[in-house]
Amino acid sequence: MTTTAPASPTRTPPGGTDTLLDFQNVAMQFPNGTIALQGVDLTVKRGEFVTVVGPSGCGKSTLLRIASGLEQASEGTAAVKTDRIGYVFQDATLLPWRTVSDNVELLAELNGRPAKERRAKAQEAIELVGLSGFEKNLPKELSGGMRMRTSLARSLTLDPELFLFDEPFGALDEITRERLNDELLRLFVEQQFAGLFITHSVSEAVYLSTKVIVMSGRPGSIVDTFDVPFPMPRSPEIRFEAEFAKLVGEVSHALREGHR
Repeated sequence: MTTTAPASPTRTPPGGTDTLLDFQNVAMQFPNGTIALQGVDLTVKRGEFVTVVGPSGCGKSTLLRIASGLEQASEGTAAVKTDRIGYVFQDATLLPWRTVSDNVELLAELNGRPAKERRAKAQEAIELVGLSGFEKNLPKELSGGMRMRTSLARSLTLDPELFLFDEPFGALDEITRERLNDELLRLFVEQQFAGLFITHSVSEAVYLSTKVIVMSGRPGSIVDTFDVPFPMPRSPEIRFEAEFAKLVGEVSHALREGHR
């Protein structure tokens, strides 16, 4: 691959566009020569929840880092058409000496919001994720699921139009993971942000998404795209229906084929 001048994410002020993330022919080559991504075309619109599945090392997390501005693409165009971006990492990344409320306030505090305003916003976000009553708890006093809810609430204080999720539930047990999937879907239906979600779980991808994208092994490229036909909001019972299982099987097959 020939490396051209790095392509920084282009940020457009919030306005009348429905497309909030637009990647055209995006590639990523690291200084050591490793090619992580190649020829990626991807759009995420307001009210879309797009999940990316692919083998380990295929560049899924690199996609999010480019979208957030933490990395610059080597080639192509990465246009991010909002400044209101939420990012939830694989780890909750909470400050251990700060309470739930203080952790949730952190981003608003760093953005210079007045104390009264950020406290009100933090309390609203804490209620949205179901952590009322735990405002004064420290992270060590929380379960893994509660720590991830705190991380989610922290990003919600930014009123994100574009929400990026890097395998946020991967380390949780199955029951907690499914509960947080349900909570995230509820927030998506209420907030109607544009979501880009990374996961290794095909079932999770189909359950959460309006669209599932399958990537190949490194260098990562898009090998298939599946529209998810099930309407929102979704009942947890849909996981046991034949149409759901059929779509999970089709995505799994595409994932195996793309990894050959």
